[in-house]
Amino acid sequence: MKSARDTLLEVFGFPAFRGGQEAVVERVIAGRSTAAIFATGAGKSLCYQLPALHLPHLTLVVSPLLALMQDQLAFLQRHGVAAASLDSTQDRDTARDIMDRARRGELKILMVSVERLKNERFRHFLRQVAISLLVIDEAHCISEWGHNFRPDYLKLPDYQREFGIPQALLLTATATPAVIDDMRAKFAIALDDVVTTGFYRDNLELLVQPVESERRLPALVDWLAPQRSSRQSPGHQPASQAPTIVYVTLQQTAESVAAALANQGFTVRAYHAGLDSETRDEIQQGFMRGEIPCIVATIAFGMGIDKGNIRNVIHYDLPKSIENYSQEIGRAGRDGEPSRCLMLAGRDGLRVLENFVYGDTPEREGIRHVLAEIAEAGRQPQRQWPVLLNTLSRDSNIRLLPLKTLLVRLEMHGVIAPRFAYLAEYRLRYLEEPGDLIARFQGERADFVRLLVDTIAIAKTWGTVDFERLYRAGVDAGIDASRSRVITALEYFQDKGWVVLEGKRMTDVYEVCQPAFDIDALTDQLLAESQSREQIEIERLQATLALFESDTCLTRRLAAYFGDDHFSQTATQGCGHCSVCHGHVARLPSAAALPELTDADFERYARPLIERHREQIGTVPGAQRIAHFLCGLAMPVFTPLKARQLPGFGVFEQRPYPEIKAWANACARH
Repeated sequence: MKSARDTLLEVFGFPAFRGGQEAVVERVIAGRSTAAIFATGAGKSLCYQLPALHLPHLTLVVSPLLALMQDQLAFLQRHGVAAASLDSTQDRDTARDIMDRARRGELKILMVSVERLKNERFRHFLRQVAISLLVIDEAHCISEWGHNFRPDYLKLPDYQREFGIPQALLLTATATPAVIDDMRAKFAIALDDVVTTGFYRDNLELLVQPVESERRLPALVDWLAPQRSSRQSPGHQPASQAPTIVYVTLQQTAESVAAALANQGFTVRAYHAGLDSETRDEIQQGFMRGEIPCIVATIAFGMGIDKGNIRNVIHYDLPKSIENYSQEIGRAGRDGEPSRCLMLAGRDGLRVLENFVYGDTPEREGIRHVLAEIAEAGRQPQRQWPVLLNTLSRDSNIRLLPLKTLLVRLEMHGVIAPRFAYLAEYRLRYLEEPGDLIARFQGERADFVRLLVDTIAIAKTWGTVDFERLYRAGVDAGIDASRSRVITALEYFQDKGWVVLEGKRMTDVYEVCQPAFDIDALTDQLLAESQSREQIEIERLQATLALFESDTCLTRRLAAYFGDDHFSQTATQGCGHCSVCHGHVARLPSAAALPELTDADFERYARPLIERHREQIGTVPGAQRIAHFLCGLAMPVFTPLKARQLPGFGVFEQRPYPEIKAWANACARH
């Protein structure tokens, strides 16, 4: 049998493992659940790619982003590894072919998003496939103490048990000691099976340059001036421009900074979530090929980018957290060559970032609405609560991510427990005559298929599957027409090419475990927990400011934050290549003073929302809702109100949210 080192050379073409990789690979091949905490660019992906070739069955990789999957998939396919991904951009024939290959044992690696595991049909497929290893990329998302908590990730330990997967591999670049402990506990990983490479990168120069907001753009141009070029014809990269990412907070900032740099002769593009997917892909590929050397981007850019020669990562605005900062600068200098990471720092951007945090805290009445629905479901005989997330978000006026977090908290309190998820609606169209379909079967199976054909009414081309009607018809005919059997049959028909099957409206079904709870008391408790979480995130932002104003080595501070004592043990002094070690301790300039708010401002900007709210909903909005509007923070209720079209939306996005909320509360009482 080949050794891991043989596979490393023969399949991947690498003569030796990099730091930490061999320790992880050996543990995984030996059948032990493992966590790999590797610095960005340290080669985490190989830690599952190589063992997958030594394990007997499928390796299932769960990733939070399509871009991450596509880059890793391309790498595997270049090296002849049988790998595939399932994502929402694929047509049904492609997805069906991939699942068929997995069933036949032809795939070694299958990559999916965490959301796909909620899909009833996909879960049914997984039960038919032997899986050796569950890999969780960006595994810090599983911890509510992490910087990018994803509620769907919390269910992954349950999925591992449900599908009988014997071991898990957790991969992340940004995990503090508390997050690592959380990850270990959830997946029963032994302390000896946590492999950490450390966060110190001796080729990265960490620089902090305090700059007032009005001077930031000229400072950026001046800093990049040695790379300025004369204007080039389209498609020709100026030889002097080094690959550079400039990170900003807001989409409009990305556009304005990119335009300003272009006017100075730089070849540059803006990248953000407001662009369509085709444009984003075109820009990303242009950057990877070197045709676009400079990208000005929100944090939507960079995940899964494996470009070795990025020489500059510049933060034009404050990053959201130390974890985000570490992840973003980690994209520089992956080839080991000297690279610079510049923070053009000021406190002005702090208000916008803090406001995003406040924007995630739901209204009290929204939490109470959710609890009232649960209480009502708990009074029913089966105590089941079906949830269409988009509908519940609209009705409770809680955005999707905070709503998912609220549901997870209710699980933690033992009020509800997830039981299953299903697509509320299925529809089909026949690719062969229904009579011919019936004729393919005999006995009870033929009777069952005839029941399907007779009960699923076709309107023109498509027919909607009414599971309740099918079940009742089955009872009357003495035929098992349970939902699970119907779905299994329809899946089989589609696999054979006899029908086309489509599903939509994902519904999560919870059991109400505590039907007799005090709605108001629990509402107050959940609101207090949300506000506590809010405070933790505000403190995370303050910790980021403290890092940039540190009077001790920035690299040492960064390593200590992530519990990396390797650097402390090997460096008696500082790193020698950060601002502080260069003798420059930063003091970040304060945001510019803003004029005092007046009653006239309230009448001009808030009153139109209040009047429209009263006309269309019949109530006066509270101070929290008004503050969200004035600070430009999204709420589901703003969509039917067309609030974004009103002149006051976002007019005070540069002001502190608590100040606007208190002001709105005082003005509304007048």
